[in-house]
Amino acid sequence: MSHSLVVFPDDTADAIIAPINGAKRSLNIRMFLFTDTALLGAVIAARHRGVHVRVMLNPARRNGESDNEYARKTLLAAGIDVRDSSPEFAVTHQKSMVIDDEIGFVESLNWESRDLTETRDYAVITTRKSEVAEMVKCFDHDFHHRPFAPDEESHLIWCPNNGRMRIASFIDSAKHSLWIQNERYQDTVIIERLVRAVNRGVKVHIMAKPSHKLKAEKLVEGVGGLRIMEDVGAKVRRLKDLKLHGKMLVADESRAIVGSINLAPGSFDSRRELAIETDSRPVVERMVDIFSHDWKHSHQLDLSDEGLLAELTRHQKDGVDLLAINRTS
Repeated sequence: MSHSLVVFPDDTADAIIAPINGAKRSLNIRMFLFTDTALLGAVIAARHRGVHVRVMLNPARRNGESDNEYARKTLLAAGIDVRDSSPEFAVTHQKSMVIDDEIGFVESLNWESRDLTETRDYAVITTRKSEVAEMVKCFDHDFHHRPFAPDEESHLIWCPNNGRMRIASFIDSAKHSLWIQNERYQDTVIIERLVRAVNRGVKVHIMAKPSHKLKAEKLVEGVGGLRIMEDVGAKVRRLKDLKLHGKMLVADESRAIVGSINLAPGSFDSRRELAIETDSRPVVERMVDIFSHDWKHSHQLDLSDEGLLAELTRHQKDGVDLLAINRTS
């Protein structure tokens, strides 16, 4: 089967650790956050049994903080080739792995314990030779800080190369339904496409994280995007029992996109991101089942003035005044 799906936390860390334990020749790992000790141990064990391991880590968040120093030092001490991601990108947010140049993992999850146990996250595994080869090619180019251009016919979606165009086209081609999980809805092009989808009769179901979880500087565009889409008829909800971190779109219960891309300008224009489009029936059917389950275990996001004011005040969130909410109404 060329594509298969891993769902977290349902499938547990073993869904990643077992393939690492099965690696025979090589591991290419690219990660925004790498802090989980079990995964770290599996990668080091692979190196000790003779697997050629290369790891590319995001050097720091936008605020300068680094979460990967322990992993970096531990991997280097084990003799693993560890490098910072290319300085061409403001952030390398991509989460991926290629095993033996034969199996590619395109992930929404970081390799940290929370994303394995507490958040809704996904990974699509591909064994398609062209896709795996393209993942290796991009890894090599970014590893050595060389320019990379994706294949025009590929099912892989790269930022900052073709992400906005590919996701916009995916939305434009939906005929009946769009089911979306994403943390952030801030890109005006994507919001425009979703509004047009609603207006042509597509049923749009959106899951987002609560407004108080948005950074203060992103509150205006994040809340505004959700309100615009709700105003035209999209349904907007938030998970009740899990934290939402996965990034997925399903169109017409027949096609899906999974990856690291937030629907925000920063992801499209200045970050290294990776997603994959698939029409694999088992993958899409399971994604539909998971989304349906999550939708049943969710709450409507209260995006009214009163609801937003109450939520943001309750959580002592900065930036409320930027929303121009009339507190006396």
